Amino acid sequence: MSIDLSAAAGFMATHARVLDRRRFQHLMGETDDAAVLAALDAYRNPDGGYGWGLEPDLRSPESQPGAALHAFEVFADVPGPHARALCDWLDSVTLPDGGLPFALPLTVPAGTAPWWAGADPKSSTLQITAISAASAHLVPDVAGHPWLDRATRYCLDAIEALDERPPAYILAFAVRFLDAVHDVRPEAPGLLRRLAGYVPADGRIAVEGGKADEFLRPLDLAPLPGRPARALFADDVIAADLDRVASSQQEDGGWTVDYAKISPAGVLDWRGHATVSAIGLLRRNGRA
Repeated sequence: MSIDLSAAAGFMATHARVLDRRRFQHLMGETDDAAVLAALDAYRNPDGGYGWGLEPDLRSPESQPGAALHAFEVFADVPGPHARALCDWLDSVTLPDGGLPFALPLTVPAGTAPWWAGADPKSSTLQITAISAASAHLVPDVAGHPWLDRATRYCLDAIEALDERPPAYILAFAVRFLDAVHDVRPEAPGLLRRLAGYVPADGRIAVEGGKADEFLRPLDLAPLPGRPARALFADDVIAADLDRVASSQQEDGGWTVDYAKISPAGVLDWRGHATVSAIGLLRRNGRA
């Protein structure tokens, strides 16, 4: 099953924010690292963190953990000089137990999703810490940073303490974290085997509190080929999910998401991000 890259380029030019247009160009070999990093810098604050809607449903300008994970997504593809400074900022907002709060207090609540706006800034969450650390572990420049070591220890301990299936996003992000540290933390393989018992064979996990048709799927847990998390699913399950992603290209050339719609800008921002993510995923898996 093929995708229409020309239509995707047209969608990105018509609808996507500059960062995702640059990331798309980078995927196509049409621009250099510096252009991507310059676009990312527009979301950077003087404290070393990122805000300004880099997380599309969190529009407030101050630095936020939710924006940091998206910055790490970029740094994983395009090494940049600010990755370690981002870890420094995360270290400054990490709580005493080593975890990150879901979100920090907002200075501009307009256009932001209630799950961000209502977060407790004094409580650590496995969900945001796991995906932030998982994304950071894919960035070689930050290996050994004290924040990453603290966050990794917190996640390992929090996953060890799970005694029932956690909510969908926590489960998915914990799997991705364990996959990222599988080769460097001796506890990770056993913990991943434990979490496997919570993952259905078809990989479809309903999102609690989400839309009626909102599910996480196998590639949300195991996007990278050749990694240990792939062993959670049969080959035909992964193949079918890759077919699903490829067939999800819309008539306008872009991809979409099934999350709740929070703001008009956020909807378009998510679509640009989803389009770059889908094409990158399909390329890494030999489908584009």
